[in-house]
Amino acid sequence: MSNRVAIVGATGLVGEALLAILQQRSFPISELTLLASERSAGQIIDFNGEKHQVKLLDDFDFENIDFSFFSAGAAVSRIFAIKAANAGSVVIDNTSEFRYDDHIPLVIPEVNPHALKDFKKNNIIANPNCSTIQMLVALNPIHQAARIKSINVSTYQSISGAGRSMLNEYDRQVVDSNYPENEESFFAHNVIPQIGLFENNGYSLEEMKLVWETHKIFEDKSIEVNPTAVRVPVRFGHSESIGVVTQKHLSIGQIRALLSESSGIQLMDDDESYPIPLREGEGTDAVYIGRIRADLNHSNGVNLWVVADNIRKGAALNSIQIAETIIESNY
Repeated sequence: MSNRVAIVGATGLVGEALLAILQQRSFPISELTLLASERSAGQIIDFNGEKHQVKLLDDFDFENIDFSFFSAGAAVSRIFAIKAANAGSVVIDNTSEFRYDDHIPLVIPEVNPHALKDFKKNNIIANPNCSTIQMLVALNPIHQAARIKSINVSTYQSISGAGRSMLNEYDRQVVDSNYPENEESFFAHNVIPQIGLFENNGYSLEEMKLVWETHKIFEDKSIEVNPTAVRVPVRFGHSESIGVVTQKHLSIGQIRALLSESSGIQLMDDDESYPIPLREGEGTDAVYIGRIRADLNHSNGVNLWVVADNIRKGAALNSIQIAETIIESNY
């Protein structure tokens, strides 16, 4: 069965990745509609050898659309995702707008596909934050086997996670030898321990997303999540240093066996090999794991190094996998 598909934010980084992955995975499409703001409407984009003109979102009627992929910012989803869902389209939203709504499923297909069973109540499914997706894909096999008590995570997030305009600014700064007066805004040669605004507790919004989304997806608010989110001078690919403590002891051999058998994970060959964003974090679909080692201070603790393409697996691919799960499960 073919589907009528709309992509909102088709000219952005995630929109481009959605189109590429839909084509690569031969997603069944009978009709494709590309939508964007007035600034981008009118552009011509090639898909499967056919030219498609980007239409203006403001005037579009979603009544005959089966799946709508939204990736144009929370403010856009706040208005138009609701409009699309009310028109009968299944909305898969890649913004933060619906993630913390108790009535909207927040889904990683490798982790909690069961959360999709009631999606028709609102016709909206939320895609988690990119850093959450790769972390929980990596940790879910451990959690299912031994129940995670605590997570200590530091993320090293690429510039592309801030969008195309920031990526273009980064590229400009790389070749600009004149630092601005405020060096904190110069991220081409910098490491910045803030992503998003600071919350009242001193943690940034990006850090709190890891807390809130882990609790919702794992369905366990007792898990202690201690996050630090950092922007680093890398174009694509998020990296994460993760330490977990589990209720039940697992040996490193048991953990490696669990990870090697799990969907969506690519385990590095030995204890001394590890993924890096330049190689494993761009143009890839798996979550890569290396440097698995026992915690020096906790008998039930383990540390991992995790890398994934934040635009593909952290956004576009996860959205498409949600749609594929709905189709295959006949929800």
